[in-house]
Amino acid sequence: MRIHLVAMPWQAFDTPSIQVGLLRALLARTRPDDEVSEYHGSVRWADFLLTRSAGRIRPADCLAVSTDTVFDGLGDWVFSGVLYGDADWGLERLRAYADKHGTDIDLPVAMRPYAEEFVDIAARTILATEPDVVGMTTTFMQNVPSLALARELKRRRPGLVIVLGGSNCDGPMGHALHRNHLFVDYVVRGEGEHAFPALLAHLEQGTPPVDVPGLCWWDGEVSRANEESRRTVPPADIPRPDYDAWVAEFEASALTQYTEPRLVVEGARGCWWGEKHHCTFCGLNGSSMTFRAKSGRQLWDEIAYLVDRHRILDIVTVDNIMDMAYFKDFLPLAAECGWDLRMHFEIKSNVSAEQLALLGRAGAVHLQPGIESLNNRVLDLMDKGVSGARNVRTLRECENYALTCSWNYLYGFPGENDRDYTNVIDQFPALVHLQPPGGASRICLERFSPNFTDPRLGFTDRRPREMYWHIYELPEEELADISYMFDTPPVGISGAVEDQLTAAVAEWQTHHHDSRLLLEEDGGALLVHDQRYGWPRRTHRLTGWQAAALRELEQGRTLPALHRLLDGPALAEVEAWVTHACALGLLFRDGTSYVSLPTWGAPVRIGAGPHDYGRFYYRRGPGFVIVKDRRDPSAVARLTIDHPDLLRTFLACQTPTSLANLDPTAREALSVLAREDIVRIENGVATTIPARLQAWPVPESAI
Repeated sequence: MRIHLVAMPWQAFDTPSIQVGLLRALLARTRPDDEVSEYHGSVRWADFLLTRSAGRIRPADCLAVSTDTVFDGLGDWVFSGVLYGDADWGLERLRAYADKHGTDIDLPVAMRPYAEEFVDIAARTILATEPDVVGMTTTFMQNVPSLALARELKRRRPGLVIVLGGSNCDGPMGHALHRNHLFVDYVVRGEGEHAFPALLAHLEQGTPPVDVPGLCWWDGEVSRANEESRRTVPPADIPRPDYDAWVAEFEASALTQYTEPRLVVEGARGCWWGEKHHCTFCGLNGSSMTFRAKSGRQLWDEIAYLVDRHRILDIVTVDNIMDMAYFKDFLPLAAECGWDLRMHFEIKSNVSAEQLALLGRAGAVHLQPGIESLNNRVLDLMDKGVSGARNVRTLRECENYALTCSWNYLYGFPGENDRDYTNVIDQFPALVHLQPPGGASRICLERFSPNFTDPRLGFTDRRPREMYWHIYELPEEELADISYMFDTPPVGISGAVEDQLTAAVAEWQTHHHDSRLLLEEDGGALLVHDQRYGWPRRTHRLTGWQAAALRELEQGRTLPALHRLLDGPALAEVEAWVTHACALGLLFRDGTSYVSLPTWGAPVRIGAGPHDYGRFYYRRGPGFVIVKDRRDPSAVARLTIDHPDLLRTFLACQTPTSLANLDPTAREALSVLAREDIVRIENGVATTIPARLQAWPVPESAI
């Protein structure tokens, strides 16, 4: 059987589709006689737009649509005209939506005229492999691009079998996708490791797939939906993804000049916190919350294999929450490898300073700790199981260990009140040296979240999110099943307090770059150098029990608990000092808890303007180095040095080396490196020019 696996836009083009990578590896294991091909639409789409628009639509524009417009559905809209055979379909609806919400639609409107030709080329490319089955994965804004391609494939070859799967197909969404699109033969709902091979076996045998859990299929003109399985895929059945085809396609594209490729790995599925305390707003785990994880050794072996095979040192884990066992097995292995990895993890925010330090040593540079709020009451309403003071500690420690921390300030929870926010907003100026939230957002009602499934939480009045009307031509009852996000009357804060929160976050973002609040030891005293925006430039000197108090409050404590730990002062003295320290912006208060704000570390920060940091550097991997050359912004180069002689010479010349001390092989290698302007030769001495970059700036995305 010939199978073609497809991932259409709008997945980020700098990462492979882990769904395609897993299925490719799975089919090699379970169906070794099948011929499997791949189509990576996000890479081809960004490359296609760059060429067809003569450089007017750049890869960064594709990334902007794929990452910034999910809640407006703009990526889906770009392809909806192809799906419905009308280049102007939904345009007036979108313009009305944009006027109402102040949404910038210039990019998607500029991209849309290219969608029809792209789908035509994609269909011809896929059909040239003469597939029997085309399997498409769809998550977030991949629905309409996938449906548009499926419709065109079926029009050209009616006998072709089209299968959809992925997160967009979970639960009622999958059945709605199936019954409303006759050109889709099958939809796999839930995990595909068991279901997809079972479906292929039925196709080979010509038998109805009545026993494939979760599968949607056509019984004549009736769309059947098999009951979804409660059995989850164990880690042993989750293969190491195969990214050979994606890497080859990416490296052959023009995108290499615009971004660094990243590999995607999976250590765990589900959420160990959500199994007992499902965060009320979160629907990301869909119908499968059960947590299961690969061993740390298995995950490390997979990463080591992929890094060595593909010469890529950037790693993204898709786990919704890190397995805490990884602090004992996986992270020490990564920390000991000696490679310059740059990894991303989602973690729970109540990690310790020691754990964050280990993450940093292991190569983690970007964390999503799920902070969401700095107020105890609101965090309790979310069922987050963490305090506002603890979240501030995490922000402070991320600064100490140069870890980029991505988070958003969420609001709109039933039971919250204005004071839950004004008490924190008043303290935002004291936090300006810590990494700000990406924005302040009212929560969205997501399918599968407790807010959606439990009417007692207060969201009984809901309808499909407004964006779906400019994405699909479907009646509301069908949109209600196909939608992942829903509109509901706002609850919680609004009006002046909502505006105050949004403005305060923007102010924090604006002035964070130039703000510091640094601790320094001076004998038995502590010096706190205040260089924050909006505060007097000064140094505070703390001695005796006050210095001890500031250190004790790094852990976050109540006033009575702090008093018990100090030697000498009366409770009233401690209370007076804490009040004064809060006024100076040295402490953050959340309810009855206080936490100190000065940091020991001061990571490099990159502003918006020109800079030299990261212009020319190298990173080391197993048996290779990657050189990034940004000296000429118009011709950014990424070079991999893995030939043994070149590598040995490159590393030897990190220390200025006399040519007389080099053997003939090294001198020959040196001439090659010099031609690439990687090594400079002056007065008979060779010196490697790029420096090894191991400490990444905050935010790490800057370079």
